[in-house]
Amino acid sequence: MTGTTLGGRYEIGERLGAGGMAVVYRAMDLLLRRPVTVKVLRGEFTSDESVVRRFRREAQAAASLSHPNIVGVYDVGHEDDIHYIVMEYVRGRTLKEEINERGPLPAEEAVRIARQIAEALKHAHAHRIIHRDVKPHNVLLTAEGRVKVTDFGIAGAATGTTMTYAGALLGTVYYFSPEQAQGRYGDERSDLYALGVVLYEMLTGRVPFDGESPVSVALKHIRETVTPPREVNPRVPPAVERLVMKAMAKEVDRRYQTAEEMIRDLEAVQRRLSGWSAGGRPEPSFLGPGARDRTQVVGRTAPAGPADDATRPGDRPGARAAV
Repeated sequence: MTGTTLGGRYEIGERLGAGGMAVVYRAMDLLLRRPVTVKVLRGEFTSDESVVRRFRREAQAAASLSHPNIVGVYDVGHEDDIHYIVMEYVRGRTLKEEINERGPLPAEEAVRIARQIAEALKHAHAHRIIHRDVKPHNVLLTAEGRVKVTDFGIAGAATGTTMTYAGALLGTVYYFSPEQAQGRYGDERSDLYALGVVLYEMLTGRVPFDGESPVSVALKHIRETVTPPREVNPRVPPAVERLVMKAMAKEVDRRYQTAEEMIRDLEAVQRRLSGWSAGGRPEPSFLGPGARDRTQVVGRTAPAGPADDATRPGDRPGARAAV
């Protein structure tokens, strides 16, 4: 693909990465003279008309989103059997790369990132767009501290499709909600469950459920009780743990019902963490009465969770879009 010009406008440059549905390239918009990211649908899906239709429909819907925490979709097109989405080029790295390199993030930083992801979801949900594939690989971090969520267009196209690229499916199932693991479509609350998983991983350095196959991981999301974050990393404040556990409730009615509701709790936690950190005092237990506080002992943290296709060797960790 490198050297190809799509639509007479987008000159394809270096390959930045690949996922289960698409290959991602840096490109140059020859008309506006600006760098862009081009996501090309994998060849094995181009013969499936239902996938192609969903790919285009979801991309067009995602293009309607305009928010500072969402990677913008500029264009969608096809040339012969090549179907592609043109997106904002973000110079940064994925949240998955950040976790893999650093391990557990400080609670204040993790909550700040989660709040920006929630703001992106709130905007998308208001436009009746569900992401359905919220994971650290689809979250970009800029050098300026901005969080950008990507892949709103392609996530919906993958729904209901048999994913032959096993690594990508395994990478996604770590963040499945129980209803998605049962084969149901999911709604806004599925996105919020996935955000709870992402926050869990930021705080502990590992995903809450692991397994040797996608099916085994999916069954754990349905049946098993998650290990509380503080049992993995005692530095996690009790209130942050409660927020994670509510987001990851197996019954949808016990979770956060809207992104706005989750944002309110994230804001409250963020304010309290910021205030106590500035004062040099230990983080308190808050957001709810009767919380059990445990001795703040720094223990051995768990190893980073398994990386999926988006972080396999060969992909550049620098400026790129998540896959």
